[in-house]
Amino acid sequence: MRLDDNPGLPPLIQTRVETLSLLDSFPPAWRALLPEPVVTETLPKLEQRLAQAQAAGAHILPPRRDWFNALSLVAPGDVKVVILGQDPYPTAGNAHGLAFSVTRQTKLPSSLQNIFKELSSDLGVPPPAHGDLTDWAHQGVLLLNTVLTVEEGRAHAHKNWGWEKVTDAIIAALARDHEGLVFILWGGYAQKKSPLIDPARHLIIKEVHPSGLSVYRGFWGSKPFSKANAYLLAQGKTPVRWA
Repeated sequence: MRLDDNPGLPPLIQTRVETLSLLDSFPPAWRALLPEPVVTETLPKLEQRLAQAQAAGAHILPPRRDWFNALSLVAPGDVKVVILGQDPYPTAGNAHGLAFSVTRQTKLPSSLQNIFKELSSDLGVPPPAHGDLTDWAHQGVLLLNTVLTVEEGRAHAHKNWGWEKVTDAIIAALARDHEGLVFILWGGYAQKKSPLIDPARHLIIKEVHPSGLSVYRGFWGSKPFSKANAYLLAQGKTPVRWA
């Protein structure tokens, strides 16, 4: 169990969870994959910039305890599928550290509604009653935003702050150190990461983004979930229970 999963923790421990450095907060198994420049240069500079933004009154999302949620829920060796997002939802209470996922009490954003509609069409399962995708993570789906924080009300506010170097290193390490993974790249931003992945060793699924602006340009009927499971089975791996 993660420390911050327990609302009954003493205040001193809760405070410590919130004040750990970025490097100390990084799940150790994933931290070991980061190249030295990311550890010694990128993370300290990123931490300084985030601290300056907070000191200036910016409300950073998701809560700090959830910044590395995607990495805390699945170990590198257990990853079977990687779904890339861009950055967290900029509405307070929505994002909790998993790409496209929202907390259980949150109304479904349009992109997630469209993902669930395609899931139903693809696999014939009813749409989930909530948008918390933690169960996918527990099965080896890494729901990784390429930028792990955002300012409330300002989408993409932390683009090019340094998170991309961190998550690029993670994507590259997974593609290098493992075989037979599925990378689902929805939209142009995610698809820019494809050069980090060898298509001879992994399945890359590229489709338009599931936002309302683009679903009619190829997302409907793309069947990413059944394609991913068919590939995993061919690799001798357990398919994901997407329902």
